[in-house]
Amino acid sequence: MLHRHFVSLAATFGIVFMSGNLVLAKDLAYPAVERGAVIDTYHGVRIADPYRWLENPESSATREFVQRQNAFAEPLLEALPQRPWIRSRLEALWNYERVGVPRKKGNHYFFLRNDGRQNQSVLYVADGLDAAPRVLFDPNATRDDATVALARFEPSPDGKLLAYSLSDGGTDWEIWKFRRIADGVDLPDELRQTKFWELSWAADGSGVYYSRYPARADDPARGDDQGQPAVYFHALGAAQSNDKPVYRVTDHPTRTPSASLSEDGNWLFVSLFDGYRANGIEAIDQRVAGAKPKTIFGAWDARYTILGNEGDTLFVQTTHAAPRGRIIAVDVNDPQPSAWRELVSQSDLAMDEASYVGGHLIVRYVRDAHGVAKLFDRDGKAKGEVDVPGMGTIAGFGGGAKDHETFFAYADYLSAGQVMRLDLQTLQTSVFREPKIAADTTPYETRQVFYRSKDGTQVPMYITQRKGAPRDGRAPTLLYGYGGFNVSTTPAFRPSVIAWLEMGGTYVEANLRGGGEYGDAWHEAGTKTRKQNVFDDFIAAAEYLIAERITSPAKLAISGRSNGGLLVGATLLQRPDLFAAALPAVGVLDMLRYHTASANARQWSSDYGLSENAEEFAALRAYSPVHNVKAGVCYPATLVTTADRDDRVVPWHSYKFAAELQRAQACRRPVLLRVETRAGHGAGKPVWMQIDDFADQWAFIAAAMGMEMPRR
Repeated sequence: MLHRHFVSLAATFGIVFMSGNLVLAKDLAYPAVERGAVIDTYHGVRIADPYRWLENPESSATREFVQRQNAFAEPLLEALPQRPWIRSRLEALWNYERVGVPRKKGNHYFFLRNDGRQNQSVLYVADGLDAAPRVLFDPNATRDDATVALARFEPSPDGKLLAYSLSDGGTDWEIWKFRRIADGVDLPDELRQTKFWELSWAADGSGVYYSRYPARADDPARGDDQGQPAVYFHALGAAQSNDKPVYRVTDHPTRTPSASLSEDGNWLFVSLFDGYRANGIEAIDQRVAGAKPKTIFGAWDARYTILGNEGDTLFVQTTHAAPRGRIIAVDVNDPQPSAWRELVSQSDLAMDEASYVGGHLIVRYVRDAHGVAKLFDRDGKAKGEVDVPGMGTIAGFGGGAKDHETFFAYADYLSAGQVMRLDLQTLQTSVFREPKIAADTTPYETRQVFYRSKDGTQVPMYITQRKGAPRDGRAPTLLYGYGGFNVSTTPAFRPSVIAWLEMGGTYVEANLRGGGEYGDAWHEAGTKTRKQNVFDDFIAAAEYLIAERITSPAKLAISGRSNGGLLVGATLLQRPDLFAAALPAVGVLDMLRYHTASANARQWSSDYGLSENAEEFAALRAYSPVHNVKAGVCYPATLVTTADRDDRVVPWHSYKFAAELQRAQACRRPVLLRVETRAGHGAGKPVWMQIDDFADQWAFIAAAMGMEMPRR
């Protein structure tokens, strides 16, 4: 039935319903986009790239393109009658106190807190677990629109100084500053040309080790992310220009070093990153002046993470001879595999992350796409499983070798992130902070199902909906996926999902291959020439939901971000008949040129492959969204979203895809591009901007499915 508010909307924009789907009463006049004559040749194959000019974000032509697309999309989105209810409800749902996992240094506890009304969380410090906390840094005070975010923070070993970094307008580039914890006064030091990597304090707090990109030739104050970083040491009180490199890669063009000092200060470990399948680690003895780096793991045959050490014995998490992960003890002076000692063997669960705290190895596993944590002593003897409230996501367990406690967070689709304390002497858990949300989630339930993909692989999936929901194929359903980079999609709490459920929707997450849910084999099955498996898994999830009469094509939307944006873009092109609407956000969408954007983007080749390789080019071309849009096809209503300052997945991916999809769309389902300004890939986005973003997206798919909003 036509929603009463659509009378005025139809008069303005010609939007109506046909068979329950949002369509346009007349063809939209999309903004005209110039098509250039650029043609590239890959392995003898000529490929047109008519929107190459959009790769220049600073050009007046690109800026005009963004302005025209926003001027076209924003009135349509703001006029959707579902949007006011959704935005109002999102504001209420986001208004709850949120507390991060505490970190202890010296006698101080550091944690992030948001009172529910703040756009950015505030960093607090307490001089004892039960002491009254005080504000140490409030990013909300830095800019009126709250688009400067606290990106990272690292207290000094004695808890007297704080290093903290800021992201301005969503960029991955960070500005590090230093603050006295006693009085909250900043030191004059400032570090730039850094992104992605943590810094590590010297044992005496005199300075920090950090990874720094080379300066841009046209602007020495900025970093060049096409260059190769090196590790520097910054002595507090000195100018950054005087910082000296302590480690530089000289024998490989794409390996990126980052440094971490051992807790006892004896070893500087340099981890070398070059994709997501394997890494190397070298160590520099800090007790020997002028010591040369010593290779600890140099075969590039697995992933290695140093969890901690006791003297010269390292506790290391690795996938070496264990695709689901194990923990070994390694003598830094004799690091050959024949001398390794296994502490925690590979199990039937995928090992996610581990830490060494208070003489215990704490291991987080993924069991059928939900979190499990187990305890072991320093010799690998099992001490039991950490008590958690349910099948959700577990994060945290940080601390030092001598700590007697650690903290972690638990959340699932219907439970906001509560913070738990684990007493490492009694091994008992207790609730440290538990948020209260402005919603009753008891009418809803989450259940896990398993379905068969195209090749017969069994894939897990979570379905969250109202208890007792009928199986009549009429439930508006949002299917979310990621499927890449060894990332496990485990249940998490999001106010936007609660709003969707209250709208009468069903929320579904599929645990696709390419993720880390079942270890390396699961990850590898969704990479490079096998990437199509990920899209097949997502399509099979949609087919399952339809076959089980949970929903129907007219009531099904798909959503994904970043690598998940690629997933949505590829899937809506391959099976447009399955979906009413699609939400590809900040997606990697031009698979032939993604690696040209930055040195970091090239690192994604461990998952995607490179168009420079003939076999990988064929696989990339077969699914690359920008290159597989076909004229004459009726595609789902599609809202492409990105941000002008996204320097991780650069926005020209979305620009190209939206322009091509608008040009090819053969029916009156709208294709919109919404570009957020002063925003990046997503981290640090202020709450008001997140609310506006989800209000646009939820209203768009609600209109596409003919949903009416609840009456309150």
